[in-house]
Amino acid sequence: MQRFLKHIHTATRAFASIALMGIPVMALGQYEQTRVETPPPGRVYWTSGGEWNLTTPLLDVNGSDRGGVVRFAPFFNLLFLANYDASDHFGLFSGFTIRNLGFIYQAPESDERYKYRTYNLGIPIGIKLGRMHRSLVFAGYELELPFNYKEKRFLNERKEDKFNVWFSDRNTSLMQSVMLGVQGPGGVTLALKYYITNFHNKEYRENIDGTDVFPYAGLNANLLCLSFTFDLFNGERTLLQDLPGDRTRDVETRK
Repeated sequence: MQRFLKHIHTATRAFASIALMGIPVMALGQYEQTRVETPPPGRVYWTSGGEWNLTTPLLDVNGSDRGGVVRFAPFFNLLFLANYDASDHFGLFSGFTIRNLGFIYQAPESDERYKYRTYNLGIPIGIKLGRMHRSLVFAGYELELPFNYKEKRFLNERKEDKFNVWFSDRNTSLMQSVMLGVQGPGGVTLALKYYITNFHNKEYRENIDGTDVFPYAGLNANLLCLSFTFDLFNGERTLLQDLPGDRTRDVETRK
């Protein structure tokens, strides 16, 4: 009886060892079903990303170019792009963006500082040259509609005034920009944008104590923006299959 129980114990341990060894084999079998799919030329595909912006104004304030301060805007900036690659080395893109855009003006020889900001809905269009989904350069044009305007005034570093307006007449009704950028190794994407149009509407008029005032008449500001994002033009996907025979599901990844 003891000999029989000993044989049962030995067989049970052997079966458990084989079962445990089978687990990584099954896992390997699962990962063998993983493959990367790249959209072929001639097909439209979507990419997206967030954006961090550094913006400085190129100023002409009544003949002076002084007072511009660099502004950092890590959010809320979103880009959704439709891509069409004619070949492995040439492509087109368009889509829509939501961008936090603005600048800071420090009045020279004064303790006054102003912060101006708009949220814009944009439509970019451009071309890509290089290795699609990898390292490439791109250039384009963007038309933006400002839909929210905010202005703050500080005196001696203390906030004195602040207001927020939807679809304001204080800013230019449509903003135009041109861009040049590069997507490098690891998907790091840098772009330089120059806004052709002035940020403010210089003809904007408000009545203060019965007197018409043009607060932005002498304020010319064309913005220069350096943006950072990741994998903006990477349309690759990883296709995963859990187990042999199971339904394949698509999961987007960044390569």
